[in-house]
This record gives sequence, structure tokens and C-alpha cells, in this order.
Amino acid sequence: MSGETVKKMSKSLLTILLLLSLAGLAASQPTPSEKGREIYVSRCSWCHGREGRGDGPAAEFLNPPPRDFTLGVYKWKSTPFDEITPSEDDFVRMIKGVASHDGIQGWAGMNGTSMPGWNDTLSDGEIKALTGYIKGFGQLEKAEKPSIDTSVVKPSREGVERGRGLYKDRCSECHGEDGRGNGRKRLKDDWGARTWPRDLTKGWTFRAGSSAKDIYTRVTVGIPGTQMPSFADPKSSKRLTDEQRRDVADYAASLNEAYRKPGAGDTIRAVRVEGDLPQSPDDAAWSKAAYANFYLFPQIIAKERLYKPTLDSVSVKSLYNDSNIAVLMEWDDPTRSVPGDEKAAELAEGEVFADAVAVQFPAGKELPYFGMGDERPVDIWHWRSEGGEGLPQPIRLIRAKGFKNISEADTAPSGISAKGVYEKGRWRVVFMGPLTGAGKEAGQMDNPIPAAFAAWDGSNGDRGSRHVLTGWKTITLERKTKGGYFWAVVIALFVFAAELVWLRSAGKSA
Repeated sequence: MSGETVKKMSKSLLTILLLLSLAGLAASQPTPSEKGREIYVSRCSWCHGREGRGDGPAAEFLNPPPRDFTLGVYKWKSTPFDEITPSEDDFVRMIKGVASHDGIQGWAGMNGTSMPGWNDTLSDGEIKALTGYIKGFGQLEKAEKPSIDTSVVKPSREGVERGRGLYKDRCSECHGEDGRGNGRKRLKDDWGARTWPRDLTKGWTFRAGSSAKDIYTRVTVGIPGTQMPSFADPKSSKRLTDEQRRDVADYAASLNEAYRKPGAGDTIRAVRVEGDLPQSPDDAAWSKAAYANFYLFPQIIAKERLYKPTLDSVSVKSLYNDSNIAVLMEWDDPTRSVPGDEKAAELAEGEVFADAVAVQFPAGKELPYFGMGDERPVDIWHWRSEGGEGLPQPIRLIRAKGFKNISEADTAPSGISAKGVYEKGRWRVVFMGPLTGAGKEAGQMDNPIPAAFAAWDGSNGDRGSRHVLTGWKTITLERKTKGGYFWAVVIALFVFAAELVWLRSAGKSA
């Protein structure tokens, strides 16, 4: 056998071995379906279940419940109302998260749910594989109809005004007159889960975008599986033309109160006032102070725990004078909870309790655990709505060293008061008490003052340890300048005179 023949055989053998290697490597790589299943089992099954039925081990603790993929029904899609399958972009957006749509700081997932964003964990290829696997649960094919066209949606003042009347006629029954989600209906989705109309004043809580363009999509497509219909459906008695849907979207987007969105700050700036502090939340004096906004989180440490809250944020203002401090708490609550009231019972989850809020201060020099204190005590000013118009609103002072070590007086101590007003889905409560009683013994008041806040929605079964709360925040007292503006004016005049002398001197030397 010649050397040339051996060389050719060697090359052929190497080629065969290389091809076999590549074939083996390809065979060892998972198919897109296998890759999607692998990702789903490790990332998604804990909530959505191994078979995609929304029955994972964490499902019973989540509100809203995880999606049942086997039904093939998806709420947040952009394809027309009569197209069951979401677009590929809809799936990608749901999996990646909606952080670019005015979402919660530090949370890239779907607002108001336990669905996290996976953009920082999964690659585009992995998301595509996962999408294909999830669609298989509901035997969904590629959407036949493209997403609706939103390119020409341009909010205008005229559109807002036209949308106002349409909103009142079509939307206020569920979303409330001022868009705070305080409608007059008890709603459930197609799977029997309790749902609440969206609070349109809180654009940062929307799950699929809060712009006029995004709202137009929801008004046009509806939210499948819920009582939010498609207003483009020609069979609906509430059908709106395309122009009308754009006008409603313009108006709904205008209801967003961005100044009430919680941010990263933890400080409430208490403004000093001369004379008496306001005891009513309607007093014009409150316009002197700015809102500080905080997220409310469910209490899940001590029994009895709250896993399904209805309250998500609170806005706080503070004023003070030489002897007292006033704190205004404002939060949206879809129901006014009146124990024994038939209308309240119709909207409630079980027994109706009173709505309530509280302000908590450290009782000593050290900062205790924010959840009712620990061996280091806390003092709590606790207000309860109790009943309807004209009925008493009890205020109590509670001393706590944890949830199991609580003592309280039957009536509030002298100098501590509270008054609440409920209007169109919003509570506003003013607390007032002595500065020396703001979590400190007489003469030990600090600046800033640590404070934490808590709230109870009685129609949601909230009472006792079942409530929402914040961690420790700080109330910073605006310091009084001795002599008012006198010394500031004197200093300014002195500087001005010195500059004149310097300029004159410079002119002579020149």
C-alpha cells in the first residue's frame, strides 16, 4: 500500500470520526422542547405545577393564583379579542417582566403578583424554548391574527374630555367614579377567584403597562377570563368605536397619580406650623407638607398571617408645632368596611371587620423589630373606623413587646386623637399627639423620629396580626430658625457691602 493511499485513508478516517463526533454532540444536546421542559420544571413548576395546572406547592399562598396553562387562556395579550393565542411578543413580555412599564422599583415581574421577571436569568433562546413548552400545555398554535395596531394612539386634551363621559357611562360601575377601584360589584374570574377592579390612579400597579397605548389595548382586547370585556366586540351592548376606545384610554391614563407612587426614600419631612395643628384631613394646612409614599407588605411572620392583601401602599404627611405632632395617613381601599352592614357584607371576603391603621414608635432609645417590637418595646397609636357616618372612631395607645406581649388602655391617653374620612375609595386619617409621646418618654424626643405604619382592610378579613405594614421610616422635623429671616437678611447685606468695597478698591488700583 502506497504512502499516498495511506494518507487518503487517514483523511477519510478522520473525516468519519469528526462527523461521528458532531453527530454524537448533536444527539447529546437537548431539543427546544426538552430545554423548555428543563427550564419549566426548575423555574416555574413550584407555582404553576408540574403539569401546568396552576397547582404548584406555592399556589395556595398566592393572590392572584398562578395561571393554569392547560386552559390556554391568557389575560395579558395584544392579539384581538377573538384570537385565543397571545403573540410571541406577549409571551416574551410576560416571562421577561414589565420593568420598563412604570413598575415597582427593584421588581421586574408582573406588578401585583408573585410572577417575577426572568430577564436577568434566562437568555432569549431559553425564553423562546420555555414559551414553546408552555404553549404545549394548552395545545396552542401560532396566533393567526396579528396584534392590534396601537401606533396612532396619541393622547390629547380633547380625547381626555370625550373619554370622561364615556368612562362614566361604561367603566365607573366597576372602577369607581374617580377610578380608585371602588366599584359597586363583587367580581370573580372564570375560575372562581375573587378579583378587584384596577385602581386607575395607581399606574405603577398595572400588569401590562399604564400608558394610553397600553390601556387602549386592554379596552380593545379585554382581559380574558375576567369580567373586563372587550369593548371592540360587535356583539357587546357596550361596544365602543375605535375612536371612542382611544378617548377612554386617554382619560384612564390621565387618572394616574404619579406623585403617590412609592420610591426609594424612607423620610417623611414634618413641616413646622405656628398655632394649632389641623385635626381634619380636609384642612388646607396639609398643603404645606409633601407626600412620602411607602409600599405595604403583608404580615407573614407571626400567626395569624395574611397571604392575600388588598392594600398595597400608603401616603404620609406630617406637621408639628412646639408641643404636638400630626400625621396624615392616606390610602386607597376599595371598600368601606362597616361591621353588620349588608352592602359591606356583599363585597367582603367572609366576616366584615372595621378598617384600621396605626402609627408605631420605639418606646425607648434602641430601635426594636418593626413588627410590634421585641424585648425592646414599641408604642402604637391605633385608629379603628368601627362603623358608619357619625359613629365613634376609637383611638388606642398600645404598648407591645412582640405579638404575644401586648398591653393597652381602654381609652386613649390625654392628648392623642385621630379622625378619619372615607371618600370614593380613599381613607384619610389624621393622628395627633404630643411630641414627647411620639415613641419617647418625656424629654427624650429625637429628631428624626423613627416611625412605622400598618393598615387593616376589614372587608378582607384583616384584624389582629392579619394586616399589612411598612418597615421603619423616619419623620424629620423641620428645624425652626431662631430670629426667622432676620439674620439671613443681615448676612446677605453684609456680603453685598463687602463686594461693593472690594469692587471700589479694585477700581482704584486699576
